Amino acid sequence: MSTRIELLDYVKDPRISRENYLRSVDMRRPWWIPCSIGFSQATWSKYREKLEDIVARHPLIFPEFKRGSVKFDDFGLRRRGNRFVDPWGCVWLFLADGLQGQVVEHPLRDWGGLKDFSPPDPDEGIPVEGGPTTPWDRIEDSVRSARMDGRLVSIHMPHGFFFQRLYYLRGFQELMKDIAVEDGRLYELIGILEEYYMELANRVARLKPDIVYFGDDLGMQYRMPISPEKFRRLVYPSYRRIFGFLRDKGIRVYLHSDGHVVEVMDLLVESGVSTLNIQDRVNGLDNIARICRGRVCVALDIDRQKLLPFGSPSDIGSHLERSVRILASRDGGLIFVADVYPDVSLENIEALCRSLEEVIQLHLEL
Repeated sequence: MSTRIELLDYVKDPRISRENYLRSVDMRRPWWIPCSIGFSQATWSKYREKLEDIVARHPLIFPEFKRGSVKFDDFGLRRRGNRFVDPWGCVWLFLADGLQGQVVEHPLRDWGGLKDFSPPDPDEGIPVEGGPTTPWDRIEDSVRSARMDGRLVSIHMPHGFFFQRLYYLRGFQELMKDIAVEDGRLYELIGILEEYYMELANRVARLKPDIVYFGDDLGMQYRMPISPEKFRRLVYPSYRRIFGFLRDKGIRVYLHSDGHVVEVMDLLVESGVSTLNIQDRVNGLDNIARICRGRVCVALDIDRQKLLPFGSPSDIGSHLERSVRILASRDGGLIFVADVYPDVSLENIEALCRSLEEVIQLHLEL
């Protein structure tokens, strides 16, 4: 698998791609570094056919892409000014077409509502952050289809599933006060969330996926909003129970977290994750290597604040090469993830795709 043409044949084979991905996660000497680029709906709406042209030129990164498969202006709920009440009773407001909204009304801002509060019905499906619930029959169909095709069998839990859900329910300022004094009602709410996600985990485990994805943004720009000690007492035990249950069933766990999480990175590894998706710039490549290299697969979130919108094409290439040399090995343990928003130029999108292709097998030289 040393040449571009040969590698393309393998990347397009779903069974080989699945095996390569799992080899990367398990650190069993993958043939190439898995890469994924996601474009927000706002990005598709801005660039349209020009973005299609770039994606079509890079089948190594987008092996399943077909022209005409994207509806450029299909914003769904994410239309400016739209309001949506999610299954938890949180009210979302969308401020820009094609981008995620924010919670503006919190059902438990007053603790008086806790006595009558109940989470969504786990039998209905898996809730989507800022969206409706995905019913189990659709999830089961997706699992069945992936298994029949030989693709990676994955199930996505909602982004913002735990720590973020606490402040979606309470409001950020109120939650910070609760954490500061460790209000007993906060422990009660944490228990409700934990039991709810254990119910979902039980149902997910019956479907025997390869991997389950979780997302929970724990960090801010330069620090965490709560101390590592508070995280260990309040959030970590639930993570460990939920993730540990799935790992005991032979299911891999992928955790995404935006922001600076250096102080709890060790705890995230210990909680039972197989893959840790964290941001490069705010955490630092050297810190990530020191704590994670060889212990857990790192799905490196390529900097979307400065590098992609404001860096040069050569900056992007240099950063990706440096990331491989610091974090990767022949054994694997590295995946590249990039989310692209409308502030990134077409030139830099092209450079991102090209640079990923150039480093996709660089780990074999280490």
